[in-house]
Amino acid sequence: MTQPRVFFYVQYLQGVGHLYRTTHIARATAQAGLAVDLVSGGVPVTGLETGNVNFHQLTPIKCRDGDFSDLIDEKGQPLDVALKGSRRDELLSLFQRQRPGGIVIEAFPFGRRQMRFELLPLLEQARSTSPKPVIICSVRDILQISSKPGRARETLDLIDEFFDYVLVHGDPEFATLDETFPDAGEIEGKIHYTGMVGDPLDSAPISDGSTDGEILVSAGGGATQSERLLATAMAARPLSRAKNRPWRLLAGPNLPRREFTKLAAQVSDGITLEPNRDDFPLLLAECAVSVSQAGYNTCVDILRCGCHSVVVP
Repeated sequence: MTQPRVFFYVQYLQGVGHLYRTTHIARATAQAGLAVDLVSGGVPVTGLETGNVNFHQLTPIKCRDGDFSDLIDEKGQPLDVALKGSRRDELLSLFQRQRPGGIVIEAFPFGRRQMRFELLPLLEQARSTSPKPVIICSVRDILQISSKPGRARETLDLIDEFFDYVLVHGDPEFATLDETFPDAGEIEGKIHYTGMVGDPLDSAPISDGSTDGEILVSAGGGATQSERLLATAMAARPLSRAKNRPWRLLAGPNLPRREFTKLAAQVSDGITLEPNRDDFPLLLAECAVSVSQAGYNTCVDILRCGCHSVVVP
């Protein structure tokens, strides 16, 4: 009997949280006994733990300086017709070779509309395949509200046309989808809440006790406002009641090198500045206080670890 196969697609443009959350789900799916392909269209992230998932990297695309409408390639060149065509062909070829029984698309059509040039052809192809795969939208609990006329109607029409389910990665006792997408009632029958998504705590490395009691300052992926947070932490340390504790600052993988170098020049005794740590949940569990940008994945890790925390929007 052929092993059931699930095909995940994720495109992060700035913060890496989308990629990490999708990878968590893909790994758990593989651990449940399914064959799993994970297709990523963002810039590769060093140290991403994919387990038994078959990872496929498309030609990378990102956005320029937080402008999600200004897409560029890894060298900073504007996204052109040729690159759009080659990406679309890469994605369709992967789908044709793997022939999955299920497709999970992260964010779209609630977000990632910039990727319609490849996602709409993928959805059309999936719909015309026999047998047709189950098509699922995977979305976090709190969305960025769009004020553009007709945007909600477009989203609903795409869900109605192509998608069988919408998986909302949150707890409805905390936030329901209709709070940031008021028209969610029209697709209520397709919405399923999964709870918050994160790695199990026992997946973290075993502690050696070297980080007990430190102040941990983290900037998520590092692409947005992270230099300001880290520089503020350095300036705050001598004014803090925790000035005699060690402070560890995690810059994130997407902080530009020039900004990291600038911060490194300001490091004083008692402060450690690092680009990233694979054992972040363990550091959270052992720290005296966590100060962090309040991204989805970091908030989940804080809740699971139960550490004292200050979160910055």
